[in-house]
Amino acid sequence: MTTIVPPRHDRTPHIASGTEAARTTGGGATARAVARYAWFAARIGMGFIFLWAFVDKLFGLGYATPAGKGWIDGGHPTKGFLAGAEGPFAGAYHNLAGTAFADTAFMVGLAAVGVALLLGIGMRIAAGAGALMLTMMYTVVLPPTTNPVIDDHLILAVLLIGIAAAGAGTTLGLGGWWATTPLVKKLPWLT
Repeated sequence: MTTIVPPRHDRTPHIASGTEAARTTGGGATARAVARYAWFAARIGMGFIFLWAFVDKLFGLGYATPAGKGWIDGGHPTKGFLAGAEGPFAGAYHNLAGTAFADTAFMVGLAAVGVALLLGIGMRIAAGAGALMLTMMYTVVLPPTTNPVIDDHLILAVLLIGIAAAGAGTTLGLGGWWATTPLVKKLPWLT
């Protein structure tokens, strides 16, 4: 009698890249190109969201930040949003609102994530930092007003993870070059 031994499986979940997903689902070169450019568009869009928020909060351009209330005018980019926090984390956010630490961390995060996404470099760290920032913003508005469970902050956080997982920095970005630099070869988590 022959004993059949099932193959060992790695328990690490496998997430297919856009290219691999197109190949395994029967998509051809056109499907792969569409996926690459869709992830590119998402990357550029998210980069602009982060970088624009930084510029508006820095200069007070009159959009989300009123004119004359920019960071360079002595305004506090975190004060209004965090001071209005409700829900289980309200106390912690009220204490952070307008502090030099919160303002600096927020502004550096917005600028760094925005620039990285627009250039297509540092996708892993940019996606992780951006997703963390968006998830924290979600906890500021708990419970969400438009849906009892989820809001746009969480959807955008998931989108950032998808952008990094799909390797979107290599399509019309500097991600391919960035991956070959000595620094990134030594520290691959910077890809």
